[in-house]
Amino acid sequence: MIKFGNVTLPIGLALAPLAGVSDRAFRRVCRACGADFSVSEMVSAKALCYEQKAKKEHRSVTGLLASVHADETPMAVQIFGHEPEFMAEAARLITQNEYIGCVSEVPPSAIDINMGCPVKKVTANGEGSALLKNPVLAGEIIEAVVKATHLPVTVKIRAGWDKDSINAVEMARVAEASGASMLCIHGRTREQMYEPGVNREVIAAVKAAVSIPVLGNGDIYTAEDALSMMRDTGCDGVMIARGAMGNPWIFSEIRAVLSGETYTYPPISERFAVALAQVREMIEEKGERVGVAEAKKHLTWYCYGMEGAAATRSRIMQAEGYAELEEIMLAFAER
Repeated sequence: MIKFGNVTLPIGLALAPLAGVSDRAFRRVCRACGADFSVSEMVSAKALCYEQKAKKEHRSVTGLLASVHADETPMAVQIFGHEPEFMAEAARLITQNEYIGCVSEVPPSAIDINMGCPVKKVTANGEGSALLKNPVLAGEIIEAVVKATHLPVTVKIRAGWDKDSINAVEMARVAEASGASMLCIHGRTREQMYEPGVNREVIAAVKAAVSIPVLGNGDIYTAEDALSMMRDTGCDGVMIARGAMGNPWIFSEIRAVLSGETYTYPPISERFAVALAQVREMIEEKGERVGVAEAKKHLTWYCYGMEGAAATRSRIMQAEGYAELEEIMLAFAER
């Protein structure tokens, strides 16, 4: 069991923040499959703050990313940026549901700070994992956010910027001293991006260095991966990213194994029914054009590893609407 702030996670199985992936529809699927915590897609703190100054009515894309429905909790909204004042104001707006375009039913359970994103367009602005190079500024950001919200503040970091500057322990201590309530450690450096190989020793070192809960992250694709992560590092729980894409049942599998049970994956027809329900929810929220476009990658992930998947993926990417996607998936399931 993990406790931080007013949040209690019975097991500590979290869905990671995934830009362009972990939208509400996918979060709900993972929650139904056993995740007991999730994090939103990244929300730009500066973009959210600037949107409040818009003179004309507009559809707030940033506001939609920050939305939380009651049946999703506990979940965190993740913000990113490098300026403490913008990060603090974004945290305040999200906490109070006072921003333009807000469709939240409830506030999030926590505010998560992204200090791990390795993408160049983020790090080029000194944000995401670039903050690993500036622990002092990182601490100032965390402290500012903590002061701006009554919600617990969590932080996601990487092992370090590169192999010569692995400083996750230092960053973790700074985060704890600045008021963070929980940490998630991705066991790769920014330089590694997502190449194979996770440094579990650094996750173990972070766990030993701080008293707040620590989630281990990186290369968790099976229940055994999750269990060995916890055994090897002593971490309190795991955060799963790519391992859940197309396979939200990984959370069910982990829960079963932790209980000493054997887990059997649902039949293909049932899995595809879940996938199509997810697509319908995406369309309902985002409209047919955007929903279908964003859903295609999800459907290709659901097909991964199956005989005939390559040809089916090609058909999925060429489909023009939901009806065609449904026809393709049902036909593939029948095979």
